[in-house]
Amino acid sequence: MKAAIIESVGKAVVGEVPDPTPGPRDVVVEVAACGICGTDLHILRGEFAPTLPVVPGHEFAGQVVGVGTAVTELSIGDQVAVDPSLYCYECRYCRDGHNNMCERWAAIGVTTAGGAAQYAVAPVANCVRLPEHIRTQDAALIEPLSCAVRGYDVLRTRLGAHVLIYGSGTMGLMMLELAKRTGAASVDVVDLNAERLATARRLGVSGSGASPDELDRPQGWDVVIDATGSAAAIQDGLDRVAKAGTFLQFGVADYATRVTIDPYRIYNQEITITGSMAVLHSYERAAELFAAGVLDPDVFISDRLPLAQYPEALDRFAAGEGRKIVVVP
Repeated sequence: MKAAIIESVGKAVVGEVPDPTPGPRDVVVEVAACGICGTDLHILRGEFAPTLPVVPGHEFAGQVVGVGTAVTELSIGDQVAVDPSLYCYECRYCRDGHNNMCERWAAIGVTTAGGAAQYAVAPVANCVRLPEHIRTQDAALIEPLSCAVRGYDVLRTRLGAHVLIYGSGTMGLMMLELAKRTGAASVDVVDLNAERLATARRLGVSGSGASPDELDRPQGWDVVIDATGSAAAIQDGLDRVAKAGTFLQFGVADYATRVTIDPYRIYNQEITITGSMAVLHSYERAAELFAAGVLDPDVFISDRLPLAQYPEALDRFAAGEGRKIVVVP
């Protein structure tokens, strides 16, 4: 079968790999679409995947075309979205309910072959059957949405909060849509990318601009979310948190990124700084929200490229072009 392959650091190609074979509790999914994400760039740079080569793609959905001998929950022909998370369920963090901190953490499309291919194999427990009204090609959005749901689980925001989001790429826009539905009094978005910021305005924001200085909230925001991973945005955002407010590091920063904090201000103003990593007990809820129409796929997905153009899709994503880019086998 054809698949995208990150062969070595900095080199992505499309080539032939063996068809996947399901284990007893696995299914084979014919991939309808696979999303490109910042994690894929980290893999390309040699930062996340423990070994290369690897078939990337952790945001995907498709149709079941093969089932293992012990699978009873799904049948051939079912449309599914796939949670890529693979946990050991044995380490301290798994036993404590923090599976995303698993000491043996793994993921489809990161440590094992993923969905940037014609076919992918996944444990049946990781598959969520999709209702008939969902276009399966759109359901690649469920995985990033599940990360956003996890972010809001961490925030535990109260009604009437004033929210500031840095970044209006896919993840920033998803955080915007969730903020609007979790009782925020206002949601402001800042971004240097004018085209992406225009999409945030299209979805509905209280205020927007290239900098928070353009917005009228001198006392700061109750919740500040970084969805960029940029040191400059993170540093600025830390200074915009109101007293008793919360800063959420949601964007994936490079390993070497460093910022400066003000310990006295954190103490004196009771500011919370927290993070949110990937998916945790949020995939099924994200699938239900998606089925209920929390996102408009035609707004979020800007580009649908053939699998053969996977290297080009990575380049476009790295250049900040479009919104969600998906490849279609």
